Amino acid sequence: MILSVSRRTDIPHYYSDWFVNRVKAGFLYVRNPVNAHQISRIDISPQIVDCIVFWTKNPANMIEKLAYLQEYVYYFQFTLTGYGKDVEPNLPDKREELIPTFRRLSEKIGKEKVIWRYDPILINSRYTMDYHVKAFAEIASNLAGYIEKVVISFVDLYCKTQRNTKELGIRQITKTEMIELAGKMAQIASEHKLTIQTCAEQINFQEVGIQHGSCIDKKLIERLLGCKLSAKKDKNQREECGCLESVEVGTYHTCLTGCKYCYANLHDSKVKDTVKLYDQDAPLLCGKVTSGDRISDRKVKSLQDKQMSFFEQN
Repeated sequence: MILSVSRRTDIPHYYSDWFVNRVKAGFLYVRNPVNAHQISRIDISPQIVDCIVFWTKNPANMIEKLAYLQEYVYYFQFTLTGYGKDVEPNLPDKREELIPTFRRLSEKIGKEKVIWRYDPILINSRYTMDYHVKAFAEIASNLAGYIEKVVISFVDLYCKTQRNTKELGIRQITKTEMIELAGKMAQIASEHKLTIQTCAEQINFQEVGIQHGSCIDKKLIERLLGCKLSAKKDKNQREECGCLESVEVGTYHTCLTGCKYCYANLHDSKVKDTVKLYDQDAPLLCGKVTSGDRISDRKVKSLQDKQMSFFEQN
């Protein structure tokens, strides 16, 4: 089983204590976002979890707790963009804090285990194409030697995103503009010896040297494990998404970073109400088990094919 921690919220930033306590307990609960009274009990013991994929914009709180994960294989998706507080209001200074945090994490766990994400890319009167090229180049220069790969993607203007970003004046970016901007980023990545990939994009960027990528990356996980995985594409993600199947442990409407482009929060008042339920010792993240809930064990197992090691086959 691959554990996604988490597409729905920033657990390393805000809920690292809860996650570490669940690791100690060996299980956690996840409420079905579609069927609110259905709760899955998930075994997260090291024998079952093949890899943990962390998603974060600030892993500082998690870095000090990595000793609790010694029995696990894991890596981080670290989103670091050039936006200011008009777009990402609750993040610390990127030059002074987040870039040093990125480097510290890389030094601690290895550059292959920290993936830089520059996404989502949105265009308006302030964040122009030239702005993104300059911001991407500055961050790439600061992270060179600390990472192997960068992932880019362009904003998807869902109805919720359009509502939350209305005051930003985001405009649709054309296919031609996407290819032009991606090409410039690919050139910068190449100069810093970085692999560059896209995340869940319909457009083919191969002409500018960019391949489609996978956030929950089979090749990377097999490399970290040293063996092959018997796993399928995640059918619960978009058709363009190349991620492996995983178990998501997060809860919607719980991320306090407040990014305007976020699809996982309905609105600020909903987040405030949900976060009030946070208990670092509870099996549910920001939730309580009620009398009408049904708890069932989710069938999970290791996906490793230990009959042949990755290195022997290659």
